[in-house]
Amino acid sequence: MRLDPADRLLAIAGWIARPVVYVGLCIPATIIVAASFTAGEVLRFPPEGFSLRWYQAALSSAPFMGSLWTSVRLACLATIGSLSLGLCAAMALDRYRFRGREVIRNLTLSPLVVPMVVLGIALLQFLASMKLNQTFVGLLAGHVLITVPYVVRTLSASLVLFDRSIEQAAANLRAPPWRVLRLVTLPILFPAIISATVFAFVTSFGNVTLSIFLGTSQATTLPVQIFTYVEQNYDPVLAAVSAVVIIVTLAMILVIEKVVGVEKVA
Repeated sequence: MRLDPADRLLAIAGWIARPVVYVGLCIPATIIVAASFTAGEVLRFPPEGFSLRWYQAALSSAPFMGSLWTSVRLACLATIGSLSLGLCAAMALDRYRFRGREVIRNLTLSPLVVPMVVLGIALLQFLASMKLNQTFVGLLAGHVLITVPYVVRTLSASLVLFDRSIEQAAANLRAPPWRVLRLVTLPILFPAIISATVFAFVTSFGNVTLSIFLGTSQATTLPVQIFTYVEQNYDPVLAAVSAVVIIVTLAMILVIEKVVGVEKVA
């Protein structure tokens, strides 16, 4: 089958654009990882010599390791909360028809379109009225709010293609609803749940703006700690911390590939 000139041109442009995009995405991370091994005193590329001193400094830094633990704990709790709420919301919006359904759907997705600064100020005032400002609970509530839309969108897209006849067959075999959910619905939605988990975790872990408004001195997340540190220092310990985050992210992707496969998640 021959392609016309326009389609051929688009195909060639696609083949050229794909490696360019991939290289553009990999270059910043490669530069950061390479700069983290420098033996010099200043963050620069190419690095001056080779040394692991900045990784030792990063791993022995109480502020960075404490904020890393806070970010991981916060992201895990926010992911669990958003998955619990998002799964219920996505199934209710997909399977039931009720008054105000579209309004609720738009409200669940509204944190995606509201500027993060506006959302942070609004949440700060709301939590202050409930005496929850500058607390870990308030910070967690804010992160659940910004991660729920990703869960709802991901699971809603999967539920549109869901074959309800499988659930009906299980119900006809006298399986109770909770058993149908546990043995039929959730296993089929498992790739979408993993995808929603990744989106929620990464969104919470990398958030800066909302964490600045709602964070506390006892609960400082890693992005906020890096943002604060870079205002006064520019040593390679920042590159070492960033490299650790990159390595953890790659490890997560490898685990997902091993468990379900990245193609199924995507």
